[in-house]
Amino acid sequence: MTKTMNERTLQNMDEVAAYKVPPARRLFSANHDEIIRGLTTDIYFIRTRQLLRHLGLDRTMVTAEVFASRPGILAGVEEVKNLLTGLPVEVWAVPEGSDIKEKEVVMRIVGAYDDFGIYETALLGMLASSSGWATAARKCREAAGDYPMISFGARHVHPAVAPVMERAAIIGGADGASCILGAKLAGQEPRGTVPHAVMLIVGDTVEVARAYREAMPPDAPVIMLVDTFKDEAEEALRLAEALGNDLQGIRLDTPSERGGVTPALVQEVKARLRQAGYPQVKIFVSGGITPERIIQLIAAGADSFGVGSYISRAPAIDMTMDIKEINGRPVAKRGRIPGLTGTTRMHRVL
Repeated sequence: MTKTMNERTLQNMDEVAAYKVPPARRLFSANHDEIIRGLTTDIYFIRTRQLLRHLGLDRTMVTAEVFASRPGILAGVEEVKNLLTGLPVEVWAVPEGSDIKEKEVVMRIVGAYDDFGIYETALLGMLASSSGWATAARKCREAAGDYPMISFGARHVHPAVAPVMERAAIIGGADGASCILGAKLAGQEPRGTVPHAVMLIVGDTVEVARAYREAMPPDAPVIMLVDTFKDEAEEALRLAEALGNDLQGIRLDTPSERGGVTPALVQEVKARLRQAGYPQVKIFVSGGITPERIIQLIAAGADSFGVGSYISRAPAIDMTMDIKEINGRPVAKRGRIPGLTGTTRMHRVL
């Protein structure tokens, strides 16, 4: 007989003690099955399950509410819904991508506690991390206005969560993401240029650009790095002269050792391209981009941005789950108001 969702999870402390990490395991990140089994939960939720079963209270009907610690953009709702799909619970939530306030209830779960309590750790983490990343992306979106802004943050986080981060960035307002799976999860195709590695291996920026034009799909935009070998303005002009109208943009990613990408550098490259008859060449900037720098660089003439660590290092928006009703009776821990919180923002998602 096929096990139910509840039966597939860890049942008691004996099962926790019996679990051994397979010696052949290659990576440390939890896979989907391990998350669903409850192996990423805090141990006290297994203790709670065992205690409630011992007392015959495991089927107690409760309503739990999740609220946010600070304002931001809500993300992670779809993943929580997917985690809880198949359980006999109702889930209500504020729509993903919504602005949320401090202490606002963003999700409500109704069901027998034993059916979903084991997932408190996982669902709070999903909402907290994704909302933090989405909030940082929204700040960049607001700074960029109508200028394109792509998330480049995958290299700054563990690969197991990189797609989650990139998807959250798109929910927050990024136009796209470089991480393949992250973009695909958001219903998009990944976006990005080429790295310095190919420039260094080939040895010449123009040769790489010509090969790119020949080898890549026809719809792939030709946007080339210009800071690998020569002065950025000089390299930009070399590319423009070699490719003409086929060159759609140049990317400035000057390292901090050389002063990074400054507004003055953007102004100079822009002016030299214009003076040489290539005003159509756009300037894409990456490397240490923040909302404040986006505003400065737009004023200097930048056309689009790749944002990495500002999004990836964003602090999570801590989420808390409280039981607010037991068998229809209002309850709360000391310091909180018993009963359901009044809200008109949530709709049923499961």
